[in-house]
Amino acid sequence: MSDKLLHLVRHGEVHNPGRVLYGRLPGFRLSELGHRMAEAAALELAGSDRVVSRLLASPLERTQQSARPIASALGLETGIEDRVIEPTNAFEGEVGSGPDAVFKRPRYWYRYWNPFRPSWGEPYRQIAARMREAMDEAWESTRDGDIVMVSHQAPIWIAHLDVAGRPLFHNPAARRCELSSITSFEKRGERWFEVDYRTPSAGLIGDAVDVGAV
Repeated sequence: MSDKLLHLVRHGEVHNPGRVLYGRLPGFRLSELGHRMAEAAALELAGSDRVVSRLLASPLERTQQSARPIASALGLETGIEDRVIEPTNAFEGEVGSGPDAVFKRPRYWYRYWNPFRPSWGEPYRQIAARMREAMDEAWESTRDGDIVMVSHQAPIWIAHLDVAGRPLFHNPAARRCELSSITSFEKRGERWFEVDYRTPSAGLIGDAVDVGAV
């Protein structure tokens, strides 16, 4: 491994009793379990033999909350990185699972005319481009030590696909990006490589509700 890595950390569980697709909607905070997950990610990072010198997070409340225990454990300030924010989507505020799920309502089916783009939200290629820009800039402007970015499931998974050279179209239900997971990358020359994936909150995920993303 390089002497410098970039870690994309997903936020913890969100308090979402209505099981809605919250996207960028305000007011969605970590649940009690989500705070425990964020603590687990912080302990994982602090307990490694890596030196972390920079911490960035999406501006949304759940990522800012998830960054706090990392900042405390590592003695860092949290910078805001707008480019790692959750994508926009047309289903924000709608129920995302169960019998009333928005995907089961025929009046919304016109949104699916192009799943490869996707037609219901921010294009995958645009998400990949902004994630790559944020990662590149953080890497080039950080001389020594690892970088941690606290982000969301879709941007992290899109970054994973983009780095791997795989098609960006995918089934959102099949993403390998669990709550408070850590996906690690390094840059060699001009190319990014994924080098590790960890789930420090694996013991908590069985009790979690995770329906916020599309």
